[in-house]
Amino acid sequence: MAKVPAAAVAAGGLIGGYGVARWTKKRQLGGVVLAAAGVTAARQWRRQAGGKAAGALTVAYVAAFAGSHPLAKKVGAWPSVFGVAGAVALASWAVADRRA
Repeated sequence: MAKVPAAAVAAGGLIGGYGVARWTKKRQLGGVVLAAAGVTAARQWRRQAGGKAAGALTVAYVAAFAGSHPLAKKVGAWPSVFGVAGAVALASWAVADRRA
């Protein structure tokens, strides 16, 4: 079975978390998706790049989630989510995934 890159897991968590919250109208359910993907990505980051890198990428993941809210007021919800997901995916690839 092919391994899913941490970049895809993290981006999928941000996009999927928002999508689930929006379509079910249950923010907590979206939070579960966001958290599960974040934990999964953090474990991969730690395995691939070490604890410090995993910590930095986890902070970036949480900051992307938080930052998407004010950004959404300027560019819209979906463009904001896709933008921050892309930024986290790029950071994940640069720091962890390209080493694997």
